[in-house]
Amino acid sequence: MERPTFPKRAIITSGMPYGNKELHFGHIGGLYVHADVFARFLRDRIGEENVIFQSGTDCYGSPILEGYRKLVESGKFDGDLNDFVRGNHEKQVQTFLDYDIKLNFFGASSFGPASKIHNQVCADVFNRLYEVGAITKMDTMQFFDESKNTFLNGRQVIGRCPVEGCKSEKAYADECDLGHQYLPCDLINPISTLSNEKPVLKPITNWYFKLTEYTDILIKWVEELEKNEANRTFVTKEIREFLKKPEVYIKKDQLEEFDKIKDELGAYTLLDDGTNKNSITIGFEKLTDREKACAILAKHEIRFRTGKTLVPFRLTGNIEWGVPTPVIEGEKDLTFYVWPESLWAPISFTKTYLENAENVPSRDWKDWWCHKDSAVYQFLGEDNMYFYGPAEMAIFLAMQGTNPSLDIPNGDIILPNLVINKHILFMDKKASSSGKVKPPMAHELLKYYTNEQLRCHFLGMGLGNANVSFKPKMFNPNAQENEQDLVLKEGNLLTNVYNRVLRYVINSLAQKYDCTLPEGKVSEEILNEGLETAYRYEELMSQKKFHIVMNVVDSYIRNINKYWQKESTESDKAGDTERHKQAMINVLYMIRIANLLLHPIAPTGSELVAKYFGVNKDFFSWDGLEKSICDFNESKKVTAIEARFDFFKKLDYQY
Repeated sequence: MERPTFPKRAIITSGMPYGNKELHFGHIGGLYVHADVFARFLRDRIGEENVIFQSGTDCYGSPILEGYRKLVESGKFDGDLNDFVRGNHEKQVQTFLDYDIKLNFFGASSFGPASKIHNQVCADVFNRLYEVGAITKMDTMQFFDESKNTFLNGRQVIGRCPVEGCKSEKAYADECDLGHQYLPCDLINPISTLSNEKPVLKPITNWYFKLTEYTDILIKWVEELEKNEANRTFVTKEIREFLKKPEVYIKKDQLEEFDKIKDELGAYTLLDDGTNKNSITIGFEKLTDREKACAILAKHEIRFRTGKTLVPFRLTGNIEWGVPTPVIEGEKDLTFYVWPESLWAPISFTKTYLENAENVPSRDWKDWWCHKDSAVYQFLGEDNMYFYGPAEMAIFLAMQGTNPSLDIPNGDIILPNLVINKHILFMDKKASSSGKVKPPMAHELLKYYTNEQLRCHFLGMGLGNANVSFKPKMFNPNAQENEQDLVLKEGNLLTNVYNRVLRYVINSLAQKYDCTLPEGKVSEEILNEGLETAYRYEELMSQKKFHIVMNVVDSYIRNINKYWQKESTESDKAGDTERHKQAMINVLYMIRIANLLLHPIAPTGSELVAKYFGVNKDFFSWDGLEKSICDFNESKKVTAIEARFDFFKKLDYQY
């Protein structure tokens, strides 16, 4: 088989959790389990020293400020902002440990060793973008609460998203909770969260990245993505929507009023193809043309919605709690808007980790982020696609200079591979800490399920294809007593089937072979099946098709169970010791392959199996797939187990 190629060095990162809360089930099940499984696979595949899995707490931004403000006002917290985010950061770290998520580094943007480095990286990126002419000052409108005499930022304003077709429950100053971007003046029915009054718009100066100027190269980037089977089709389809020219949708019941003023709108194109029964579509060449038209439509009280398109990407704001922006052209007292600085925060965390890292091929961050032999994989939720898609890619391309190229030379930042999951729902509804349906915290799930049961279930949900509902029986007040708990479905393969096989094999080794591994050649049929399964698994991992990975593992382990039951039973009945020995040699090879495949998914149980079989550290390497357990055990001895010993654990109530 033609096997996939992998980079010599790899960075794996995942969306940064905000520092205003603990991790809920969506952080773990929707992102971090997938990222951890892929990172562990790559460690086994290309060498542990060649993989850095890192992330960190996103300490800045208006959600942090709002969460902190509310707690202080209610008398539930009396520390400063860093105390607030540090406390949540420590809880996040503990949750990762509890779920066996093995990060090389998990930092924080406002404190600890990464903070100073992150501030410098922010300044370096800003200065480089200014140097190449990719940013500009813009006087734009910002919401101002007159009763509180203060400018409002981010989540201090709430209204309805102006983007056509958006089903967001909440829209904020210039983005909704589904990730749509728009100008503040387009927000529908804005309300200040500080006073519950309608704010006014006042002019303010900020730095913006000229995102709209990179549309053409972003279109070429998407075309390249579409050629690669590993890229999910819904991702490229949605990113293409952001790259459309500016559009406005006008309700058909407004057409009579629209006809009266349409000549005032300037140059536009009627794009209505008759498919939409409710509205017509008009398109513009430039965003500025659309915004002028929107102002005219609003003046005449004509209802409309805007379409997805690229807008200038705001880099700075006036929130004191943020990373300081370099003073250029006399603009002082600005801080970075949280989204852009979080896009390059993984570089900051990489640099921080490498300062004291041991056993790495290079401690120069550029060998990981700016070299053709390296790759970066970013695991994200669908809501963040705009930021990590068009915005991030354009920023990294812009840093090349005036004529950026997709054929990125060594020394310039490579474009990350986006691994984007759909929404993980809770009981068929989208759960959000700020919404009506509250998600369970990740640590709460561990009262009812082991981390390996949850890891297997989250991986098997198929979030790379569609929104999937998480339905833990233990959290469902309407569940029937005899109802199957779907969360245990994938894990039962390990806690029931595989545990049973392992017990039978080790007990047989103790009873018939004095705990000594029999040596001999694996049957060709068994060897080929193991190799083909490993190659199939490897291919699926390279394509990030994690739910099919689970299917492959399931089928292989069930085949081990069928094979061993048949061969051991029939050879015992016939008294055929040679047949039993060959069956043992074969099943030991099958266990080696199964454990190799399970290691990224269920590491604790897999490593416990390795301990009892007495194998060395190379047991989980992908070098030498034809090797069996005997090849990794110098003493050829295994450790006996007591009755009903479980390598893959259950909780007491599950027995």
